[in-house]
Amino acid sequence: MECNPEKSVGFKISANTLKIIAIIAMLIDHIAWAFVPTASLLGQIMHMIGRLTAPIMCYFIAEGYHHTHNLKKYAIRLGIFALISHVPFIYFETGKLPIYYSNGIHFVFHTSVMYTLFLGLIALIVWNNQKLKNYTKKLLIALICIASLPGDWVFLAVLWILVFGINHGNIKKQMIGFSMVSVILVLNSVISGINGIWWRPIFQLGVYFAIPLLSRYNGKLGYSKNNKWMKWLFYIFYPLHLLIIGLIRHVFVLR
Repeated sequence: MECNPEKSVGFKISANTLKIIAIIAMLIDHIAWAFVPTASLLGQIMHMIGRLTAPIMCYFIAEGYHHTHNLKKYAIRLGIFALISHVPFIYFETGKLPIYYSNGIHFVFHTSVMYTLFLGLIALIVWNNQKLKNYTKKLLIALICIASLPGDWVFLAVLWILVFGINHGNIKKQMIGFSMVSVILVLNSVISGINGIWWRPIFQLGVYFAIPLLSRYNGKLGYSKNNKWMKWLFYIFYPLHLLIIGLIRHVFVLR
């Protein structure tokens, strides 16, 4: 995920720091999904922390669109890691492979956030394509949102990336747009709460805690361009930690 090292300084958090925050929050969130009841106080706190991850990831996908040296390679790289992450994600969630046999052959179509991040990048590319008419852009983005439904965070991630990308350079408009899109998540949580423990989905409000963090972004990488391993760390960590937690959960704990 690329970012702009030349953005004007005025905030206090580098891209590297924000991504590390996202990784830690994601790890806490996935540990909670694997081992902590969602309705418990601890579960709520851990998932609320975990809500920081997706907005930060979406933000830097939009940053990457504007500042990568090769947009095609960037999209291909994201697509490849979406494919790589599919099996670890399914195994983490179900303890099974995407295709398994149990009284017949079954296919699991739900997939990871890497897939929706990839689609969000494609949506941003479509939006900024000067050769397409506005109605064509809107139609294609609507189709992309529908295609995102099997992915984690579904079309919310796509819309977040669009909001961040379209309003690039204007943090106020980015955060207002992000807040407006996030209302969809809140309303869905309210509806879900009606059919169960009313306060169980409250942790979803944690996405709004990403606003003060992203608002402090200083536009700097936070590491030397020569340290390319730092960039790859964020790609590799996602499928690797899912696989490790999945193995602990399904092989050692639920045995």
